[in-house]
Amino acid sequence: MYVQRVLVAGLGGESWTVLDDEGAPIAAIERFLAYLSVIERSPNTVKAYAHDLKDFFEFLMVKGVVWERVSLELLGQYVSWLRLAPAARSGRVALLPSVPAHLTASSVNRKLAALGAFYRHAARGGVDVGDLLVTWRPGGRGTGAWKPFLHHVSKGAPHQARAIVLKEPRRLPRVLTAVEAQAILDACRFLRDRFLFALLYETGMRIGEALGLRHEDIAAAEREIAVRHRDNANGARSKSAGERVVPVSAQLLRLYADYLHQEYGQLDSDYVFVNLRAAPLGRALEYRAAYDLVQRLRRRTGIEFSPHWFRHTAATRLLRDGVPIEIVSTLLGHSSITTTLSIYGHLTAADARAVLDNAGWFADTQVAW
Repeated sequence: MYVQRVLVAGLGGESWTVLDDEGAPIAAIERFLAYLSVIERSPNTVKAYAHDLKDFFEFLMVKGVVWERVSLELLGQYVSWLRLAPAARSGRVALLPSVPAHLTASSVNRKLAALGAFYRHAARGGVDVGDLLVTWRPGGRGTGAWKPFLHHVSKGAPHQARAIVLKEPRRLPRVLTAVEAQAILDACRFLRDRFLFALLYETGMRIGEALGLRHEDIAAAEREIAVRHRDNANGARSKSAGERVVPVSAQLLRLYADYLHQEYGQLDSDYVFVNLRAAPLGRALEYRAAYDLVQRLRRRTGIEFSPHWFRHTAATRLLRDGVPIEIVSTLLGHSSITTTLSIYGHLTAADARAVLDNAGWFADTQVAW
């Protein structure tokens, strides 16, 4: 069983599917992934769902169970199976208890979420398994749990929640120090690469949003860059729907101008980030090329980073500099301020000390120790 890239007829884009050992598509997965493509989920999202469902159907094959007859107890076994190393999943290899889990709790929860979406889609298609990963919790008082907005309107009604979920340790997003960011920029041997990471550092864009930028998106006079949701030749896509405008500095725009003058030259392309040395010249830079660049910069600097660290760094810098979180949420393109709060609603000890210092907390001498 394996995941296969496919071209979507009539949509002009790519998608993914899961094939069995004989090379035939698995019909239930194919219908779900095709639905995701039709509603314009990004190819990367569809690919992730494909891999998650492939794991589940491989588990069902080991157990000899069809997907329409899965029980909640079997799903518990699936979670345990996911935590095993691939070599031990067949049951023919025993692992010592000291061996760490193969997947983290967050990875398992992501796979369960994908499974829930798959079964809900199947339920809408007439298969009576849509509530398999969902339990109905009664409404009422006394739980002490967080209550959503407008809870008072439907507080007596039950609500849906996943029946199986692993507790995840809360981890702060990894950010780059100024020294690390400078080292990465200085390790770039071409202005295109330096501009790419400077753009990520200043704006907090996702790498896919940056790779999908066109020259028409950059308004130099207004010092603004528009991030637009659209299909791109390199498969890059903005995760956020619609359009948002991000203000940028004159320094960043000067770097863009230098890049155009010294490296881009007479290339005929709408895209900002293109192949400068590899054929075909002028073609939009792809994810693979961007991540190859990241690998080279890791080796040169000794810093194990990913492009998304620049997004976390930009958001954290904005919040530490006192920018209201609703503005940060808009600049990042989050669908809700709740998303921003869930990721960045944290303070380190150093952040807390800075706020207390500014408030004069430690200068208060009304009470002597």
